[in-house]
Amino acid sequence: MTEPTDLRDQITQAQLVVVKVGTRLITRGPGQLNQDFLASLVGQIKRLSQDGRQLLVITSGAIHLGSASLSRRGDEDGLSVRQAAAAVGQPALMQHYITALAAEGLVGAQILLTTEDMQQRSRYLHVRNTLQVLLAQGVVPIINENDTVSVEGVTFGENDRLAAVVTAALRADLLVFLSDQPGLFTADPRQDAAAEFIPVVMPGDQISHYADGTGGAESRGGMEKKLEAAQMVVDCGIPLVIADGEQEDVLIQILAGIEVGTLFVARGAPPSRKLWLATALEPSGSLMIDEGACQALRDRDGSSLLPVGIVEVQGDFQAGDLVQVVDPRGEEVARGLVNYSSEQVAAIQGHHSDEIERILGHVGDDEVIHRDNLIVTGHGE
Repeated sequence: MTEPTDLRDQITQAQLVVVKVGTRLITRGPGQLNQDFLASLVGQIKRLSQDGRQLLVITSGAIHLGSASLSRRGDEDGLSVRQAAAAVGQPALMQHYITALAAEGLVGAQILLTTEDMQQRSRYLHVRNTLQVLLAQGVVPIINENDTVSVEGVTFGENDRLAAVVTAALRADLLVFLSDQPGLFTADPRQDAAAEFIPVVMPGDQISHYADGTGGAESRGGMEKKLEAAQMVVDCGIPLVIADGEQEDVLIQILAGIEVGTLFVARGAPPSRKLWLATALEPSGSLMIDEGACQALRDRDGSSLLPVGIVEVQGDFQAGDLVQVVDPRGEEVARGLVNYSSEQVAAIQGHHSDEIERILGHVGDDEVIHRDNLIVTGHGE
């Protein structure tokens, strides 16, 4: 299967590129760095920067790199062990990056992030501004999740989602996932010889069933997480490519418009605040809506979510929280900030807006989610 050439031609214009590197590429084993890969990556960054492009790297590998220095006992994948391994491995990982970049005449900068840094709008903007200054100065930001404070709800859980959040925050032109696989297949090619390569994914294509679960004992990502991150990015109007990081000059080829890896074609870009809603926040619950409400949200001019279209409330949330909006099959169609708590939404669901005051006993917003605080996503189409 081939793809229209103009889809790849758009990538050749990308000026700001985010590159995500997985553990299985940057390391060879516990405590062992893949020096050949790092040298190739930095060499490509140098060549692309000479062409006027800006690149930043989201890297994994700190935990795996630091694990060899620890005496492992009991639960080898326990929270404290991972935190300790990250504390040992992160300085070593950054030193390798800084040294490799310096050899090419480049300056690197370390940035460690948690979800709290991105969920608070003010901190989100500070992170974005810092990255923009570094890039403008010709510095290569090297970003990792702060695994030393890795607890549920505080960190991203894996760097695929972190890459999507950073890409959206910067309004980057392209996100590239460098993997140990050539791209997306219809099945895991390591286990199924009949697996077919998928060169391009268009908006609305149903591909979640192609995910093969986790990426291995040394990582927390895998194709499932990559596809989730890809959905977030294309919903923000940014294309994404998954490609084999070991392929020679893979970044050079991608940005030259050569058919390398799997291309995920982007949708139209939403306003900047909606990029934050789409990527940085974790939903606190969900609202199931009927087909009529689904269609209204997908209309070109957009629509607010009114209580009459809601058929079910799930989760415990307060006014101002982010929630998912799902269709009758449970597929996400949108997400946004609610004007009411879960208890209040349950009381007014299925009713017209002019009944809200009678039901709740006070005047409230006509909309459960106003269109300015809602982004339609690619799921459920």
